[in-house]
Amino acid sequence: MKKIWMSSFLLTAVVLYLCGNPDDSKNLPERHKKWLEEEVVYIITDLEREVFRKLESDRERDRFIEAFWKQRDPTPGSPENEFKIEHYRRINHANHFFGRTTPMAGWRTDRGEIYIILGEPNDITRFEGKTQVYNTEVWFYQGMTKYGLPPGFNMIFFQEGGTGEYKLYSPLQHGPQALMTSYFGDHANYLAAYQHLMELEPELAEVSLSLIPGERNLALDRPTMSSDILIQRVFTMPSREIKERYAQKFLELKDVIEVEYSANYIDCDAVVEILEDPSGMYFVHYAIEPERLSVNQFENKFYTTLKLNGTITNMEGKQIHQFEKDVNLNFTEEQMREISRRPLSLRDMFPLIPGNYKMSILVKNVVSKEFTSIERELLIPGVRDELQMTSFIMGYAVERETMAPDRLRPFQIGTNQLHFQANRTFIMQDTLVLAFQIHGLRPAQVEGGELKYNFLKNGETVRTVTKTILEYPERPNYVEQFSLLDFSPAHYRVELSLVIDGQEVLYETDEFDVTHQAAIARPWVYSKLMPAGENPVYSYIVGTQLYNSGKVEEAKTYIEEAYRKQPDSAEYALNLAKLYLISEEYTKIEPLLLPLFEKPDPPLYDVFIVLGRTYQALGELSKAVELFNSAIDHYGINTNVLNAAGECYFQLGEIEKALTAWERSLEINPDQPELKKSVDAIKEKKND
Repeated sequence: MKKIWMSSFLLTAVVLYLCGNPDDSKNLPERHKKWLEEEVVYIITDLEREVFRKLESDRERDRFIEAFWKQRDPTPGSPENEFKIEHYRRINHANHFFGRTTPMAGWRTDRGEIYIILGEPNDITRFEGKTQVYNTEVWFYQGMTKYGLPPGFNMIFFQEGGTGEYKLYSPLQHGPQALMTSYFGDHANYLAAYQHLMELEPELAEVSLSLIPGERNLALDRPTMSSDILIQRVFTMPSREIKERYAQKFLELKDVIEVEYSANYIDCDAVVEILEDPSGMYFVHYAIEPERLSVNQFENKFYTTLKLNGTITNMEGKQIHQFEKDVNLNFTEEQMREISRRPLSLRDMFPLIPGNYKMSILVKNVVSKEFTSIERELLIPGVRDELQMTSFIMGYAVERETMAPDRLRPFQIGTNQLHFQANRTFIMQDTLVLAFQIHGLRPAQVEGGELKYNFLKNGETVRTVTKTILEYPERPNYVEQFSLLDFSPAHYRVELSLVIDGQEVLYETDEFDVTHQAAIARPWVYSKLMPAGENPVYSYIVGTQLYNSGKVEEAKTYIEEAYRKQPDSAEYALNLAKLYLISEEYTKIEPLLLPLFEKPDPPLYDVFIVLGRTYQALGELSKAVELFNSAIDHYGINTNVLNAAGECYFQLGEIEKALTAWERSLEINPDQPELKKSVDAIKEKKND
């Protein structure tokens, strides 16, 4: 009886899980409430329901509903959404046929729910108009193994008491005794009830003990839990089939991405690794593999543009680094045939200063208006001599990199270029490559240190390999290879331990799959060669990150280095001048910025402002006014330049010109209370 109660509780919990709290959507508009509580109640996931309830406007809800159906569209490129059409057909069918014997709508009935989830049965056997058994329907389904269901199974509904709604039958909860109109035996004796039903309706008796054909066990005088587990899997099938991550992305990015993208989230796999460059700089390497790539076609050419936007913020939410990149892809017909069978892997890298960060990268396909994104937390070590081991990259091949030493490539570790797939899936013929770095090893630790590789399947060790640190001559870079021929198709975990003097001091772990397939479509990679770590672009990026972190003096050192290596860069000169302005090193600014006025095109707006502020600080007010006016001539007016010019005029004693500049600034932005107070005071004094 305890098992029967547990089964009943399980079914009740599943129904509550699917239906949710009836008060959840009480504040929704009627059409959205109907959509949530009636139209998709059996197929929406818990996360999707939660996200939908958090949306704040009808526009957001409509966009979410569009995204909801697109995630379930079996043919995204076609004009029709076959899943949506079939779903509403099932609802209409349920309402038409299953609500006749009950006051409730057909979609609310047990038969309606199963029909909406599973669709049309392959066969229906009815036991109706019998005097000794209640009206019963046995629905048989097959061909649903891809959903984790048995090759064939039954769903049984019976009309308890002979009237009203047909209930979903559970062999364990109800038993054969519940199907008979008159049964006076022991209701806890399933075997006796089954034997009695065999005398009345043998065909019904055969399915009364298990919903799975051929599975019948009365060794314990009652059915097994397998039928209730099957019912549970049917109820949760719609939730298992959808990649619900899109819903969370919709909520997180609804205010960031354009409307035309918001309903078109596609999933992706990703790898993010932090590796130290020989220059001592840490680089973040990332690979993003969207689940599909949509392109446009013109004649025999195929093309699209992917826009990448990345932001790195510290744990207080302050932006430390930001980048935007366009990836223009163009293919011939032959190239398109080749890559259409393989996933795309976008790979890149950038330097990052020590600290804890949150990284977000948004990828938008301009042609299809689809988007995907990744988020990661990053830790860049701050102590150089501290013992530390990076997580490892899992690859299926590695090759020696022979390119020029002044170039870098994403996911190159030392002289080794890793070939990998972000989903960590391998075939038995593959070689598993593990690549990582260990920093901070002292000479004595190198002499006595070991690396222990432990492979596990279902928690049991299947292989252990131990290597000494001295066996890796390219330290701090470590690359190890393992044949997978003895790894049967399964899910595996690999554990890596650094052992020194018999003690485990560092540990990393990851998981991978070995598939039964004979071959896997490996990704085609889009990445660009990068300059070596000594290139001034990295000094400039690091300097900018330090400035954004509030470390002005450190930032100045790096940007000075970048400018020294590339003095013809207007960008480096301008940003170094800004740092000198902050630190009040005014005499260093003019030599940086004056050469920019010698070029045919006018300098950037900020060049006028920084140099003008410099002259203002040095008391050379006429020069400052001249630069501010030149900025207006070239780039138009704004409050900043008008206020600066007004300050200079006021200091020069040209009060009318100062008032003219400030009053115009107030016309553009009246919300400047301090400036308005100054202007009113000057006018009042003039009137006196």
